[in-house]
Amino acid sequence: MSVGEEVRTEQDKPQQSLGTAAARNLATTTKSVPQMQEISSRWLLRTLPWVDVHGGTYRVNRRLTFAVGDGRVTFVKTGDRVEVIPAELCELPALRSYEDVEVLAELAQRCRQHEYAPGEVIAPFGSPTDEVYLLAHGRAEKVGEGPYGDDAVLGVLADGAYFGEAALLSADAIWENTVRAVTACTVLILSRQDVDQIAERSDSLREHLQEQRSIPPQPTNKYGEKVVEVSAGHSGEPDIPHTFVDYEAKPREYELSIAQTVLRIHTRVADLYNQPMNQTEQQLRLTVEALKERQEHELINNRDFGLLHNCEYDQRIQPHDGVPSPDDMDELLSRRRSTKLFLAHPRAIAAFGRELNKRGLVPETIDIGGNRIPTWRGVPIYPCNKIPITEARTTSIIAMRTGEQDQGVIGLRQSGIPDEIEPSLSVRFMGINEQAIIKYLVTAYYSAAVLVPDALGVMENVEIGRWR
Repeated sequence: MSVGEEVRTEQDKPQQSLGTAAARNLATTTKSVPQMQEISSRWLLRTLPWVDVHGGTYRVNRRLTFAVGDGRVTFVKTGDRVEVIPAELCELPALRSYEDVEVLAELAQRCRQHEYAPGEVIAPFGSPTDEVYLLAHGRAEKVGEGPYGDDAVLGVLADGAYFGEAALLSADAIWENTVRAVTACTVLILSRQDVDQIAERSDSLREHLQEQRSIPPQPTNKYGEKVVEVSAGHSGEPDIPHTFVDYEAKPREYELSIAQTVLRIHTRVADLYNQPMNQTEQQLRLTVEALKERQEHELINNRDFGLLHNCEYDQRIQPHDGVPSPDDMDELLSRRRSTKLFLAHPRAIAAFGRELNKRGLVPETIDIGGNRIPTWRGVPIYPCNKIPITEARTTSIIAMRTGEQDQGVIGLRQSGIPDEIEPSLSVRFMGINEQAIIKYLVTAYYSAAVLVPDALGVMENVEIGRWR
C-alpha cells in the first residue's frame, strides 16, 4: 500500500442491493398485542366461589356470640418510646364497652415500658397476677408443663397481644403458665394498683369494674357461642332441658365495594389506527386487567372486608421459629375443617420450600389448568403477590375454607348490571367531549364475606429472608 492511499472500509464500498431499512417501508410487520407486566395469575379471583348479591348488600347471620373486639392492642411509637392508644385498652375484657376517654387516657399514661431480652422470663408460673402486659413488639411463648414433665410451648404471642388481664378482675389470680421472651420484646405494663388508684377517683371506672366482676360467666361453647342445652344418655322420665338458638341482634352486613376508572380515547386514534388491532378493544382490555389486579389487592388488603384484616385473633398463629415450617403449616391446617386452599406470596412459598428441603421432604404438586401447584397435606398453595411483605421481610400465609355450603369464605358480586361485559363488571359509554375524546366508565363491584370465624386463618410474621 503506497503512502497516502486510503483504506477502503465496508462502509465505503458502494451498496449493491436494497437495504433492510428501506425494505421495511414496503413490508408488513408482525406485531403482538400490547403486553402488560402487571398481569398476574390472580388465583384468588379464580378460586373464590362468587355469590350474586341483589340489592348491593350481603348480611351474615350467626348464632349469638359473646366475643367482641379483635383481640389486638394498637400502639404508637415515637423514637424509642412506645405508647398504647387509649381507646385500644377497651380490648381488655375488664374494660370492654368502657367509654370514658379521659380515664382511658390516664390508664394509658400509667403504662410503663419495659424491655426483655431473648430467653428472659416475663411472667413466672404460679406467681400472683397483679399486672397486665401489653406486647408492643417482639415474640413470646406461653410455656407449660408437658405430659411427661418437660416444657411444652402452649402458644406464641406477637405484636398487639396482651396477657395477665385477669389481674383487673380478681385479686387472687395467679399465672397458670410461664411467659418467656423468644426475641427482644418491648412490653407495656399496667399494674392493678394503678387501676385501683384511678378507680378511687373515677366513679364510672369503679362502677364498671364492679359490674364486670359481678357478671356471672356466660355459658358458651368453645367458639364463644351461646350454649344450646341438650340432655343425652338419660333413662326414665327426667326433665328435658328447654332451650332455643339465639341470634346476633346486629349481624354484620357487607356492602359491595367499587373500583372505577374513566378510559379516554381520541376519536382520531379510534378512527384511523384500528388495523390490524382495534385500539378501543386493546385499551379496554388492558384497563380491565388493571381493574382486576386492584380488585384482588382489595380483597386481600382492604381494612373493611379484606381477608388479612377480617381474620379473628384466635385464628391467627405465629411461626414458632419465624420461618414457615411444616409444623407451622400443620398448625394452620388444624384450626379449621376442610381447608380448601392456602394463599401465599411467591417468596413465602420459596421460604417454605427451603424448609422442606432441609428436612428432605418433597411436596406433592397438582395440575390446575395446566399449572403445577405445590400442595401441603393435599391442600394447594396458590401464589398471590398481593399479600404484602414488610420492611423486615416478613409476610403472611392465608388458609381458608370456601363456599356457602361449607360456611366458608365467599366472594360477593352483582350480576346483570347495565352495560355488563363480565359478571359485576361494566363498561359504559360516557360520550365525546369538545376535544373529540371518547370516554368510557369502567366499573367493577365486589366484596368478600367470612361466614364463620374459623373459615379463615392467617400465619403472621413469616420470615422469608432466612437462608440457613
